[in-house]
Amino acid sequence: MIKICQSSANLSPRATQIIAQAASDSKTNNVTTLDVSGYTDTSGAADYNQSLSQRRAQAVASELVNDGVPQNEIEIHAYGATHLLVATGSGVREPQNRRVEIVLN
Repeated sequence: MIKICQSSANLSPRATQIIAQAASDSKTNNVTTLDVSGYTDTSGAADYNQSLSQRRAQAVASELVNDGVPQNEIEIHAYGATHLLVATGSGVREPQNRRVEIVLN
């Protein structure tokens, strides 16, 4: 899981380190695809959250490409405020739900 800037799709320095490690692992572990999934918390409108989760996943995917992962090996998913890591009510700001997950397949 990658924590990015809480209210945007900007990558933190730690996130770029984790992404670089995922890119390296994908090359040494015979990985065929990397699933990159973006999420948000429940604050904000549903359409905005969906778009934000897409931008977050795209930012991570772009960094993976910069780190040498072929674009055709990356699958991007955007889940908005669904699949919460921490269950909350509507309109709750929860930093742990603002994330991108990379799964190596």
